[in-house]
This record gives sequence, structure tokens and C-alpha cells, in this order.
Amino acid sequence: MTATAADSAAKPAASDADIIKSAMTAAPMKVSQHATIVAMDANGKMRTLRKGTNGFTCMGDNPETPGPDPMCMDKNAMEWVHAWAAHKDPPTGKVGFMYMLAGGTDASNTDPYATAPSSTNHWIKTGPHVMIVGGDSSFYDIYPKDASPDTAVPYIMWAGSPYQHLMVPVK
Repeated sequence: MTATAADSAAKPAASDADIIKSAMTAAPMKVSQHATIVAMDANGKMRTLRKGTNGFTCMGDNPETPGPDPMCMDKNAMEWVHAWAAHKDPPTGKVGFMYMLAGGTDASNTDPYATAPSSTNHWIKTGPHVMIVGGDSSFYDIYPKDASPDTAVPYIMWAGSPYQHLMVPVK
């Protein structure tokens, strides 16, 4: 069952403490305890909840998605996320690293902006993983790009889009 706009509108807003707690589950404790914690609004704007010292930024679960999806990323990956949220091309020549150790929510493997499953957008569910974003397209060519991938092995999500990235399961 997927969340609908009405479902997410009915959910109470998470407190800053809840967002921080969720964000801390995205990466190893040694990373998340010193990371900046932010909350993203519906327009992709970030609000800093806690300033960090290690160059990583963590975000809590997105309440509009059906499952947990907190993430933690380095500076380059954060630039990639900003570009994705703004529907702009990500920066080139800046490889980034992201953690999603709490797992990923259900998502389309082919449409970066899909909000619900359809007969054409290849909805998948991922477990705990890390991601490499911003690589040269030739880097991604050595990994499977199936629309319906085996999520137990490394594969490319959103293949062929400006937001293609390597998904690497960690459990």
C-alpha cells in the first residue's frame, strides 16, 4: 500500500527532535553524530536543525513516502540532491557518496520524480545501501541497468537520466 497526498496531509509534522533521530539512522554513528542535520521542505529548501563538523549532511525520513528513507551525504552528493530536487542538471565532475543504512522506501527505478507506482515506472523496494552519484556515464556502464533490477546486487537507478547513480546494497 502506498501513501497518498491525503495520507501524508493527515500525518502530523515531525518535530525537529524526531527528524534528527531519524537522520541519525542514515549513516554509521561515527558519521551521523558529527553531521549537519537538515530538513527539506516541499520546495527543496533546506532548514538546518543541527550544525555538524565533518562535511556530511543527513536528512530524516520523508513523511510523504511509504517507508523509511533517511539519507546522509557528503558535500558533492548534497549538490546532486539539490539539483535533483530543483529538477536541474547535477554538477559534472563531482562524484558524491550517500548512505541510506535504514533502507530505502519504495521508489521508481526509472522515473526520478514518480510519486506512486504505475504500470510503467518499475517500482522497487531497497534495503540498506550506499550510493555513488555524479560519476561519469562510463562508470555506470559497467553495472546492470535493468528497469526491474535485482536489488541484492549493485545496479544503476534512474539509468540514462541525469540522476543515474550506483546503488550498492550493504546487507
